[in-house]
Amino acid sequence: MVDNLAFLRDGRSRRASSWDRSGRNGDAWAVEPGETKVLADLSGAGVIRHIWFTVGAEDRMYLRQAVLRMYWDGQEHPSVEVPVGDFFGVGHARVTSYSCAVMNMSANAGETIFSHHAAMNCYWPMPFANGALITVENQGTKRIGAWYFYVDYDELDRPQEGAARFHAWWNRNNPCPPPAEAPDDPDVNLSDRHNYLILQAEGRGHYVGCNLSIHNLYGGWWGEGDDMFMVDGQKWPPDLHGTGSEDYFGHAWGMQPQNAFLYNGVSFHSGAPTHAFNERITVYRYHVADPVVFQESLRVSIEHGHANDRSDDYASTAFWYQTLPSKPFPPLPKMEDRLPREDVKVQPVNLPVPVTERMRSGSPIDPQYPTG
Repeated sequence: MVDNLAFLRDGRSRRASSWDRSGRNGDAWAVEPGETKVLADLSGAGVIRHIWFTVGAEDRMYLRQAVLRMYWDGQEHPSVEVPVGDFFGVGHARVTSYSCAVMNMSANAGETIFSHHAAMNCYWPMPFANGALITVENQGTKRIGAWYFYVDYDELDRPQEGAARFHAWWNRNNPCPPPAEAPDDPDVNLSDRHNYLILQAEGRGHYVGCNLSIHNLYGGWWGEGDDMFMVDGQKWPPDLHGTGSEDYFGHAWGMQPQNAFLYNGVSFHSGAPTHAFNERITVYRYHVADPVVFQESLRVSIEHGHANDRSDDYASTAFWYQTLPSKPFPPLPKMEDRLPREDVKVQPVNLPVPVTERMRSGSPIDPQYPTG
């Protein structure tokens, strides 16, 4: 990319922002409870190059309460529908400081009145041929007092030839269920049926990655789940089959919380001991250099624990490019169902070892899920 900076480009640089039209310093917009604000309504052809937000809100849950949506080329349903914090790569309605090739956050350190505020930057290119619409909806019960934003874009005379449209989708299983039936050997999984779903897309395009937020509900290592990619139809074995959660996210021997790299790593860790009861972590893997290409469809999933033997709280944001029209997303979970669960007060005593061990011993397969 740096090599291309010297070459002249077509188009004109433009910006939509929250600047104070009176010339004073009130450079933010308020978003009332239940209100949807249009941040950018762009006409013609172009490419969004950079989005920056910072938000001042009384309710610390605004990162899951506020929903970011993007629409391309007049399509009625959004191509992006994600809680704002998860879109910028950090789950659990938390902020932190991290940086990777396509997104970052810069947060205030320590417990201060600003400790739930952060600068958020996105550099995914987002082409459009006939208009782009970006909105934010406050689904919380309290007013968001200050929403600052930049949307920087190239205005073009003609659409970019061959450019697909950017998409992002949020999903959650709280908690992930164990398999509905006990196989003869619970250590064996030869299907993606019970995996955690990261993406199900139809059309032509390429997948460029995800972030995954885990609330560790039982203690111990939450990983060992294989990633599976079904390209252009369901089959076994998958077209891409991985070897474990930390392997897919580019780490090894567990996830190392202090390591955030260009394309993979950990964007957030709660500070609890690694692999501890009530650990909260967000990990990411962005396929900037190695997108996963599909011509008709793509299903991306990952086991939650080896052979889906754990029932932790998983939430993810998938990112991909594809042709339009795209299928509408399933309904976004209600605001209350998106919020982080409280820490489990007492470590469950009925699940002292992984589910697979319990099934070997003849114990019931369904754990008594912990509550907040």
